[in-house]
Amino acid sequence: MTDIPGKDHRDPSRRDFLKKGGAAALGASILGGERSKGPSTQNPSPGPRAIQVGPGRSQDFDSRRPPVGERKFRSQGVEETIRRVSQDIADPELAWLFGNCFPNTLDTTVDFGTLDGKPDTFVITGDIEAMWLRDSTAQVWPYLPLTPQDLELRQLIRGVIHRQTRCILIDPYANAFNKEAGESPWADDLTQMKPELHERKWEIDSLCYPIRLAYAYWKTTGDELPFDSEWREAMGLILRTFREQQRKEDQGPYKFQRVTGWQTDTVAGAGWGNPIRPVGLIVSIFRPSDDATTFPFLVPSNQFAVVSLLQLAEMVRGILGGVAFARELETLANEVREALFAHAVVTHPAYGEVWAYEVDGFGNRHYMDDANIPSLLSLPYLGACAADDPLYQRTRAFALGPDNPYYFQGEAGDGIGGPHVGLEMIWPLGITMRALTSNDDAEIARCLQMLKETHGGTGFMHESFHQDDPTRFTREWFAWANTLFGELILKVHQERPQLLTAR
Repeated sequence: MTDIPGKDHRDPSRRDFLKKGGAAALGASILGGERSKGPSTQNPSPGPRAIQVGPGRSQDFDSRRPPVGERKFRSQGVEETIRRVSQDIADPELAWLFGNCFPNTLDTTVDFGTLDGKPDTFVITGDIEAMWLRDSTAQVWPYLPLTPQDLELRQLIRGVIHRQTRCILIDPYANAFNKEAGESPWADDLTQMKPELHERKWEIDSLCYPIRLAYAYWKTTGDELPFDSEWREAMGLILRTFREQQRKEDQGPYKFQRVTGWQTDTVAGAGWGNPIRPVGLIVSIFRPSDDATTFPFLVPSNQFAVVSLLQLAEMVRGILGGVAFARELETLANEVREALFAHAVVTHPAYGEVWAYEVDGFGNRHYMDDANIPSLLSLPYLGACAADDPLYQRTRAFALGPDNPYYFQGEAGDGIGGPHVGLEMIWPLGITMRALTSNDDAEIARCLQMLKETHGGTGFMHESFHQDDPTRFTREWFAWANTLFGELILKVHQERPQLLTAR
């Protein structure tokens, strides 16, 4: 099978890093090997049971999880949830996918212990042995409802909060971190790299996701232990960084360049990005796809920042009694929100008023959406608007149609992709998010069907698959996509169980 162009194929150092970090960690228990090679022929359980699942397709439905003794973390609450939900799913392939995907973060990516007397959880993304602030939040997010009863799982998520706090204190501009000081394949990037950093791409959402996790953990458990003086210091750094990247006085301290032939992996303007007019929005030099922005005011990430700043203000008041700090956070949130409506609501020739994906304050705008989250499609999921908001609905119609240059449609399915792995590559993240933000039973059922038919025989979600052939995919081991799929099944099970029980 021909490899799909992707970020692991851009230069030899990253290919080698993925081979050594990803495949070695997986071993033979799940899906060993380099990315984009198609389905594994290995099966960890004896006696595979072949079942016809569609024209020309057959699949054994034995578990693709690692053996019990090789799992990184075991949660009784997660195991009980898998048993309870799976027995209500009539489609055996969908139930099998849920059983494989929902626990994948705990099975394969978490390193849980203590550091300085506190719980400490390092969460790798899968085949890249580094911790992204974004991915680590998203990977443990669906387990939060189980934490009131599952105290060990609560400790694990407390450990993620503590680890994210330490990462922010190391460098609020970095997106991905090593477990310990060491070597990075990107050590030669033209930016202020440190031994603790895996990659230093400035993305607004990297600082929003830790707030999202902390806020939901606090609301779910009532536990205030993670929110100590270090956490307060890290939150102050977030506020300072957001203000710096409004670039009202100067360009700020961050710049980035990479020697590469992949255009979206480096930054225009000598590392500062394309010009902006300071209008109150926050610059994000990179998108949540880790691709460089075209116009540096990334709209969905600014929307996410508004939500996060207000959540943080509530926490600061409720936990720390920090009235002045809370007011600063609220002031910035209101400024960014007003600037969004003033500069990011644009008129599309076919859809009318919609949210732009990126703007620059000069009147330029980028009409597109990307599958990575935050995206325009994901705004209700992140709490930035209601799902029935008319402006969002028009934007959604644009994002899920042919006027979005990164909406692809082929024989295997249709959905949003992005420039990260090239054209004609659909991201399961986008299909899953479409279902998570939909109130239409038929649309949700269609998304579930597509996800079921495009795992390429592996039993797991991927970064992307080709629009005409789901066995051509990138990233066999991508825990965010797996866990988000599990989150979707749980939501459907709770709100629309008939979509799972009907054959």
